[in-house]
Amino acid sequence: MPDSTKQPADLAGWLAYLEILHPKTIAMGLERVDEVKQRLSLNPDFPIITVAGTNGKGSTCAILESILMRAGYSVACYSSPHLINYNERVRVAGNDTSDDDLCRAFAAVEQARGDVVLTYFEFGTLAAMWYFIQSKVDVAVLEVGLGGRLDAVNAFAPDSAIITCIDIDHVEFLGNSRDSIGFEKAGIYRAGVPAICGDDSPPASIPRQAQKIGADYRQIGVDFGFDEYADTWDFWSQGERIPDLPKPSLAGHYQLNNAACALQALCLLPLNIERKVMKSGLQQATLQGRYQKISEQPEVIVDVAHNPHAARSLALNLRNNPPTGRTIAVFAMLADKDIAGVVRMMQQEVDVWYVAGIQQGRGAGHEKLAHEVRSMLPQAILFAIPTVAEAYMQACRSAVENDRIIAFGSFYTVADVLRASLN
Repeated sequence: MPDSTKQPADLAGWLAYLEILHPKTIAMGLERVDEVKQRLSLNPDFPIITVAGTNGKGSTCAILESILMRAGYSVACYSSPHLINYNERVRVAGNDTSDDDLCRAFAAVEQARGDVVLTYFEFGTLAAMWYFIQSKVDVAVLEVGLGGRLDAVNAFAPDSAIITCIDIDHVEFLGNSRDSIGFEKAGIYRAGVPAICGDDSPPASIPRQAQKIGADYRQIGVDFGFDEYADTWDFWSQGERIPDLPKPSLAGHYQLNNAACALQALCLLPLNIERKVMKSGLQQATLQGRYQKISEQPEVIVDVAHNPHAARSLALNLRNNPPTGRTIAVFAMLADKDIAGVVRMMQQEVDVWYVAGIQQGRGAGHEKLAHEVRSMLPQAILFAIPTVAEAYMQACRSAVENDRIIAFGSFYTVADVLRASLN
């Protein structure tokens, strides 16, 4: 049993401890989580909505959280990764959890785990659920970290499960085809439970798995969906229609898919949510780092787009909102991501590239990234800068009136730009 007298004294200490507790950053499987969950008697008595998918998870969770809060529910939300502070991952009633409460939650998990070795994410997931139960919340929204079937979040059975979309990412863990990735994501579905899919053309593995286990499968465009108009949209679902909804406050053409998934989940749960509350929730949902404008002069937009599917959405957003000047990119990615695929999606939207290194073990160095971009775009105006913060500052200095800066490629990229913008 761990010695409680030697536990870390503050949140920074706990996070440092969690990083070295397990020899691997990611270790798929639920056995360790299930064992510690049982020791902690983590048996939530509130509804759980679980959200998985390649992209759109965070936006869908933000919409769910916003609507539920405005309906008067005490809402817990667990998401990852964070941008600036770990506290962002664990929220109750829209507020980041305090350092002291996180330390209490970590201490409870540490006391219960005994000799079970947990990864950073597994430890954090158990701590979040412990805190949610202690806080006596009414409903919890849980974002899957990686995949679904073997993700720590999946240790907690959902009352509604959403898959937003499927694309190629994390191939070393999920496989290199949409079908194999879809199978892993569909692991969050349960027999008799609403199983919502927001992908317009899902791989066959998703409906196949839902049918195999007897889930209540709902496919966008078939069982539910939306009709879009100039300034509003209607949600429909098997005989029900909610008209004249405002466009989501979150920018991006794919947000209506995410919003429709959120509304479908809420309509299928035994919750009392008035239509006017749905409208205000859609209008007031916020999420850092998703096509987020952080400055006007020059216009600066940050987006965590880190795979081709997300970059395609980002490119469309930029194309639909063109500046009169240049678009200047601050671009940095992790080395194990599809760098070429992201550059390919963005090449028509960027006039000047400031390519930077990410100061993290998996980060692509600025010279490697510059070589990747140059090999695809030999005529590009390109500057290779060691750090994201320095690249951002140089991009700001080079921008003239009516230019636009877009920082993208990773959560780390956005986090570094947000920090630099505060200095």
